[in-house]
Amino acid sequence: MKQVVQNYRTGELTLEQVPEPALKPGGVLVRNACSLISAGTERTIVETAQSSMLGKARGRPDLVRQVFDTFKREGFRATYEKVTARLNQIKPLGYSASGVIAGVGRHAEEFRIGDRVASAGGGYAVHAELNYIPRNLCVKIPDAVSFETACYTTVGAIALHGVRQAEPRIGETVAVIGLGLVGQLTVQLLKSSGCAVLGVDIDASACELARNSGADQVASERAAAIDAVNALSEGRGADRVIITAATKSSDPLVLAAELARDRATIVVVGLIGMDVPRHLFYQKELELKLSRSYGPGRYDVDYEEKGQDYPIGYVRWTERRNMEAFLRLASEGKINTDLLTTHVFEIDRARDAYDLVLNRSERYCGIVLRYPEAGSESTTLRPVPRRAVESDELAISFIGAGNFARGVLLPALKRESKIRLLGVSAATGISAKNAQSQFGFEFAATGFEEILADERTRVVFVATQHDIHASVAAEALRRGKHVFVEKPLAINEQGLRTVVKAARDSGMILMTGFNRRFAPVAVEMRKRLEEMNAPMTISYRVNAGRLPADHWTLDPDIGGGRIIGEVCHFIDFVQFITGAVPVRVDAELTRRVVSAAGVDDSAIVSLGMSDGSVATIVYAAAGDGSVPKERIEVFCGGAYGLIDDFKEARFVRERKILQLGGGSQDKGHAREINAFLKSVRENRDSPITLESMFATTLASIIAAHGSSASLSSEF
Repeated sequence: MKQVVQNYRTGELTLEQVPEPALKPGGVLVRNACSLISAGTERTIVETAQSSMLGKARGRPDLVRQVFDTFKREGFRATYEKVTARLNQIKPLGYSASGVIAGVGRHAEEFRIGDRVASAGGGYAVHAELNYIPRNLCVKIPDAVSFETACYTTVGAIALHGVRQAEPRIGETVAVIGLGLVGQLTVQLLKSSGCAVLGVDIDASACELARNSGADQVASERAAAIDAVNALSEGRGADRVIITAATKSSDPLVLAAELARDRATIVVVGLIGMDVPRHLFYQKELELKLSRSYGPGRYDVDYEEKGQDYPIGYVRWTERRNMEAFLRLASEGKINTDLLTTHVFEIDRARDAYDLVLNRSERYCGIVLRYPEAGSESTTLRPVPRRAVESDELAISFIGAGNFARGVLLPALKRESKIRLLGVSAATGISAKNAQSQFGFEFAATGFEEILADERTRVVFVATQHDIHASVAAEALRRGKHVFVEKPLAINEQGLRTVVKAARDSGMILMTGFNRRFAPVAVEMRKRLEEMNAPMTISYRVNAGRLPADHWTLDPDIGGGRIIGEVCHFIDFVQFITGAVPVRVDAELTRRVVSAAGVDDSAIVSLGMSDGSVATIVYAAAGDGSVPKERIEVFCGGAYGLIDDFKEARFVRERKILQLGGGSQDKGHAREINAFLKSVRENRDSPITLESMFATTLASIIAAHGSSASLSSEF
């Protein structure tokens, strides 16, 4: 299908052929009829991408700090590969569209194929011929509303939520500062609410358009705006001021305070400077409110992605209900988008549309992209003939193409010889296309079924979100493919037993991405400790850092939590260094604390090993990020071993100190992949035994519940 994309590194805008999105439970597939270019928002995105590296750095200092932290922790090459993976991507554009339902997933049965709908959301309602839309970001279009009007719905909901935040009453005077697309719709909404409206913008043509939209007074200069608001309010000032401008300056906020009456409300909808003029706000005791996009539910994963609605008795106007209200007003003739649509482009001319926005060569307001009707022309990707794999080539496909796959696994894999990357699947067509372009895969898809069905694929890497690791790996094994699955192997015991059974029954090689046992300092340390021939006492401290409360890893249904998702690494390392398996697990979890800094989900996990060794894993999420992440101490038979963040290590015996490691961090990712591929080529057993992977994963699952349990020797 065709989709408008932008290369984030170069800023180049193109119309690309990308894989069609997969239909998932809780959502629908929508074949676009129209989509709206939100000129202000999208111009900012495009201009940021087109800026120099220095400009990008100035715009995102938070990411610059992350790069420096990664460099200090992991060294130049690892940092370079991760940054390159992020920059060499194409990004989707758009977030407001309309079209026809082409597919309905489970739990979205309120829709039917053929329904006319409006859709919303960055990353969802993009400028593409076919979109996957979660159910709460999709609403039906009334019969009286055209697709061209309906594609304004998301922007209309943004304006409507801003108006709701202002809480205007009939007969009040409201000033709207900034008369772009959102400002024009705000004017129309306020007039339909019975308010007297002043429109303010430095562009005289925008003021004239606002007058056509119903504004009682307009002004393009400060003095004229003050005179106009006094004329409308009998000298009292505006009861409410809504700022829909987009500028780095704080001038709109200053002007809003000047236009407002005593104890008025000011609502900021647009992206502006926020240096608050305290004396004005203090003198008038003004109330300042911010409007968050298009209503309650925005940025809530449970609402937007999982389809969980808010009870109407507690939250009357969610983002979906705001979308419905906007369409109802449009069907009643209280909203007129025809006034605002200045340009309509066919999707094939999308580049011309963005040139207009960026160059501002002529006046514009609403810019609509129009798509061909289904069946009017072939819009799907034509299958590419797939040539046979050479006998000495190892044919590999990837399921999952997220940051870790592109920043760590694939760069390491590309350094291997005699491999051939066949297919890659990802959650979105853009992600799959990015991985295909960057690493040279022969085909891209959005569903893993195409990868599993590819008869040429001999090896599958599974690097998806955690919830489907076990099921996808098991199916790949059953289909006669060797499998490398990123940790964790499973997030529950049922999934664990399913994938282990599939590995046993199929006879194929299964390996989990427990990379630390392949780190050079770890291998050297084990050699030294094996000589002691005694049980070990191990202290493994992890300064994990906090994750945002909405991070997918913390979702028990998707990520399984950090104990299963990350502590499994450290349990596996204890197995490796001792050469034994855990026979008992005791775990204590801290009370989970959620704050602005993130989630504190710290834990202490104690292991009893089959050789008599004991280990304590201190997993701390509340520490300072400047402290190195991992420190391992091993006491054994009169000797001592220390590993510092997999950069360096030392072994002490009889007061003699042996330094291990070269000072640059190497957590073993490249050696892990090399060992796995060597096993496949030489038809050896997996570098990590099935028993060990089972024990690690089961111990992690037990620990995640804060439980104590003995592990059976049966697996």
